Amino acid sequence: MGITPQQFKQLEARLTRKTRVAKPDIEQRISATNGKHEIILGVDPSLRGTGYGVIRLEKPHHAALAQGTISCPASWEHSRCLVLIVRTLREIIAKHHPTVCAIEGLFFAQNLQTALIMGEARGASLATLAEAGLEIYELAPRKVKQAIVGFGGAQKSAVAKMVQRMLQLPEQPAPDAADALALALAHASESSRYNFAQPKRI
Repeated sequence: MGITPQQFKQLEARLTRKTRVAKPDIEQRISATNGKHEIILGVDPSLRGTGYGVIRLEKPHHAALAQGTISCPASWEHSRCLVLIVRTLREIIAKHHPTVCAIEGLFFAQNLQTALIMGEARGASLATLAEAGLEIYELAPRKVKQAIVGFGGAQKSAVAKMVQRMLQLPEQPAPDAADALALALAHASESSRYNFAQPKRI
């Protein structure tokens, strides 16, 4: 079925209008997805002591917005600990509005029970982060230490000291909070340079 030249011009005009309307929306979505993140949340999951740290990317030094440990007494049931992890992370996200999270990757545990307990805390954390719509990236502990201290086998105290120095904190953060801040800093470092091996998004 053929169309007249006038009908072709009308069709062309309609398509042009749709393109002009859709283009800014597409560009806006691309910008929102691929734009640089300004606020990064780091999470070091553990049933009895989940560390968290929030940083804002600034020059010449990044700024720490929040840090701490979600502590649960040994007498608490696992389910009660998981609820506290979820509630606290929701509060942190609602207050500071991070757009991306760096979470510690899985590590080898000789004790199966320990691995299962860690998995519970990690699962609760991941579900909360995903619920809030954050991009989530997994970083291996050795990779984080390498990025912060320059040595993959560094002790926790060395990581805490370097985190304090990098963020210009008045005092050294607690071990779990320091690990979480280190995760956020390591992700910021990875994102700021070109890498053939991109961080693992989960």
